[in-house]
Amino acid sequence: MKRPIISICSLIISITGYCAVPDYTQYVNPLMGTQSSFELSAGNTYPAIARPWGMNFWTPQTGKNGDGWQYSYDAHTICGFKQTHQPSPWINDYGCFSIMPTGNKKVSDEDERRSWFSHKGEECNPQYYSVYLADYDVKVELTPTERAASFRFTVPDGMNYFVIDAYRNGKNINIDNNRITGISTHNHGGVPDNFANYFVVEFDRPIEYAENMDSIAIVGFKTHRGETVNAIAASSFISPDQALLNLKEAKGKDFDNLVAEGRDAWNDVLGRVAIEDENLDNKRKFYSCLYRSTLFPRKFYEIDSSGTPVHYSPYNGEVLNGYMYTDTGVWDTFRCLFPLLNLFYPSVSLEMQEGFLNAYRESGFFPEWCSPGHRECMVGNNSASVLADAWIKGIKVSDPGTLWKGLVHGANNVHPQVKSTGRIGHEYYNTLGYVPYDVDINENAARTLEYAYDDWCIYQLGKSLGKSESELEIYARRAMNYQNLFDKEYSLMRGRNADGSFAEPFSPLKWGDAFTEGNAWHYTWSVFHDPEGLKQLMGGENRFVAMLDSVFSVPPVYDDSYYGFPIHEIREMTVMNMGNYAHGNQPIQHMIYLYDWTDQPWKTQYHVREVMDRMYSATPDGYCGDEDNGQTSAWYVFSALGFYPVTPASDQYALGSPLFRKAVLKFENGRTLILNADNNTKDTPYVAGLMVNGTDYNRNYITHGIILDGGQIDFDMVSEPNMSKQINKDSYPYSFSCDENK
Repeated sequence: MKRPIISICSLIISITGYCAVPDYTQYVNPLMGTQSSFELSAGNTYPAIARPWGMNFWTPQTGKNGDGWQYSYDAHTICGFKQTHQPSPWINDYGCFSIMPTGNKKVSDEDERRSWFSHKGEECNPQYYSVYLADYDVKVELTPTERAASFRFTVPDGMNYFVIDAYRNGKNINIDNNRITGISTHNHGGVPDNFANYFVVEFDRPIEYAENMDSIAIVGFKTHRGETVNAIAASSFISPDQALLNLKEAKGKDFDNLVAEGRDAWNDVLGRVAIEDENLDNKRKFYSCLYRSTLFPRKFYEIDSSGTPVHYSPYNGEVLNGYMYTDTGVWDTFRCLFPLLNLFYPSVSLEMQEGFLNAYRESGFFPEWCSPGHRECMVGNNSASVLADAWIKGIKVSDPGTLWKGLVHGANNVHPQVKSTGRIGHEYYNTLGYVPYDVDINENAARTLEYAYDDWCIYQLGKSLGKSESELEIYARRAMNYQNLFDKEYSLMRGRNADGSFAEPFSPLKWGDAFTEGNAWHYTWSVFHDPEGLKQLMGGENRFVAMLDSVFSVPPVYDDSYYGFPIHEIREMTVMNMGNYAHGNQPIQHMIYLYDWTDQPWKTQYHVREVMDRMYSATPDGYCGDEDNGQTSAWYVFSALGFYPVTPASDQYALGSPLFRKAVLKFENGRTLILNADNNTKDTPYVAGLMVNGTDYNRNYITHGIILDGGQIDFDMVSEPNMSKQINKDSYPYSFSCDENK
């Protein structure tokens, strides 16, 4: 008889239940960035126990209901296990509810039901969380799916109680047999009047005690010590029936199998980059940041009984076919989070782009800050960057006509209720070439600079779509509007009055006012599409380099008179001891790479390594400011690989200093790119030479096509820079002023 051949993997599966593929989740610390407060952010994150881009996240709750800091590493008590959709403590949560076991104590108040816990009794992975609640002798375990979750409670002897809290304005709580249903209407804006999150919780046994108190339900079961009580939970923004349909993601499935499914889902996402390096701390930082980069924007669509994607529209309140994603601040994430998704996860990005089109169809505008609908927050019209970059990178939405129409509309209009959506001040900008300082529009210089870049993005998209010269000319011209704010006396950008005069008085160190969460020293570099043009405004390369250098040499002094106190972003700059470089906030994060537009790219390499080494750690105080929906994490991911998208909507990435000896990049097109830096150490941050597929490469940038084509890039890393190396100006990355095809 024939005997079956048993592979090593099959043998491992038979013993352990799964194949021993690399487990990248072991390097992820979801607690990274959770040691934060209103006064000082070390990330302002919470442990998101989730599937990649999942509709619902879960988190242990240490803060009070409604507190944006819902989990703090410094806390000692937990009051619930919360289904959360919060993208930021500043935006807060919506559609949330929580489950809390209280052992033999029948308590419901969020403070009274708190239990002490220790991080020594806590296990936290992207796909699994467990903790021991000391006051109740209960071990809690949870694992999520995209729209549901499974719980396993190991409980004491006697009647055990569980609290289901629908938060303020929760309603229609119903208890029947083993099931609790209800509605959470908890939100902080950005939704129509009919917004609701329909939730369902099912236990694995009939409920023996039930009490219904407005927005809170208490249920109980008699058990023996060490017995497990299991529950599953899900929700829907569409209907109670859809919530039950979503519950099927967990129903009838073994808890441990769901944990394994979650681990596999994360390893598929994290495994797009395989790091080979002896430095365990750097690997932990890298994969923790990659995890944070693949949470937002989250899915806001559901799958109906026919298998069709459908969504409740947070813009018009209707239930419609198609994709929808939400919870992203585009002012933060256009810079490198969306380019990261376009590079490694284009199929997911395509769903996001189609979701953006649906948002335009349903509201008349592309989102700039959505949670879940339009929110009044930040500046700019940077959806143009997100949409154009995806298209330029080959991620083609099904309706380019609507894409173009929506971008043109957003560039020349402002949302009637949400002034941060579209372009406030577009009338001034389109006639004067800038948003004036002396009109009732705050942060006007920041808006002008970002509008100019966004106009270039629209121009780039229009060229790709074959638009006419008359359609393109207006955006090509407006893309140069950044020049209108440049003050040659200071070599800095500056607010300008409607009559053409510069605003007085002027303090280059003044945060806010004409700028957004930064000062002129930070925002002057927001000419993403034309560093060469900015260089010429400053008087040439030497002056440009001197101004870049000055960001680090100017002491961390500041003018907080606009705010009246040092906001947390200011504090985060001052404590980092890097002069006026403020990596904890987004406007300046690309600035380090601008040395690539000069003959001193080694300074990019030096400062990139300095930031990666000093300002990130896979610990609760892991960031130097707000993590912000994956942006600050994506900066680390790109920088650790050795390149960065300074100019989204171009096909180029500025080169930096790779962190690892070897990284293997795996793309959806089936190709693989190997990044080799054999002699790479902490003491060799400088790139002496580069080879692409065995051929010398002498440019300060790499293209999207070269990366996706796969092959091998070899970095020759050394301890000292070659300052005498001749670098031809043809080696500099893209600038609009030098674009011969414009």
